[in-house]
Amino acid sequence: MRILFVGDVVGEPGRRLLEAHLPPLRRELGLDFVVVNGENAAHGHGITEGIAKAWFEDLGVDVITTGNHAFDAKGCEPYFEREERLLRPANFPPGTPGRGHVKLHTPSGQEVLVLDLIGRVFMQPADDPFRTADALLARERADLVIVDIHAEATSEAQAMGWHLDGRVAAVLGTHRHVPTLDARVLPGGTAFVTDVGMTGPYAGVIGMRKEVSLDRFLKAGRGRWEVAEGDLQLHAVLVETEGKRARSIQRIERRLPE
Repeated sequence: MRILFVGDVVGEPGRRLLEAHLPPLRRELGLDFVVVNGENAAHGHGITEGIAKAWFEDLGVDVITTGNHAFDAKGCEPYFEREERLLRPANFPPGTPGRGHVKLHTPSGQEVLVLDLIGRVFMQPADDPFRTADALLARERADLVIVDIHAEATSEAQAMGWHLDGRVAAVLGTHRHVPTLDARVLPGGTAFVTDVGMTGPYAGVIGMRKEVSLDRFLKAGRGRWEVAEGDLQLHAVLVETEGKRARSIQRIERRLPE
């Protein structure tokens, strides 16, 4: 299988990138399955029902993962409850709206399990992502398993890769909005990258206007976060699998002209 995982889509610029590049990427790469992290798709914070529906219906996205900003958009909880393909981290506390994993069949009949996890280092309180992954993998069976590890600490994401090596097809890091250069297939056959990177404006600070970040770092500023513009880049990875394991992982980058 050929699976495309698109890194955190940030605001309207990120949505524009996805809309412009996903259809040609699907044809060019012969994609079988597409996962997109959409937790920053609505003005840089959260995702709305309208955005998610457009991605599912118009772009053919198979699964949307999220992270710590999953519920930032007002009124989104009912849609998380109704739409099984829109995930929030599986290790959020019990009783949280929505679900943290989904199992889908591809047109060729293969069963794909997508698991959404959030790290605990420098993040909001959550249950143990390592034991959550273990419990889900002990209970669920699928031809392929794809894991989004939404973590602040690079060490936690890398530890998850080693923890799940040989048990899943891919462990792909999100959240930091900065692409890392360590994409590789681990010895057990698991494709790994510490961070896929952001799909959005790189002429800012992790997708937000640089002036607000500078004001906060240099002064006691509390300016309102706003999505940046300029240097629009889509970052994704293409994972090719054979059987239950990864054969290769390749970085994909596309840009929009200024």
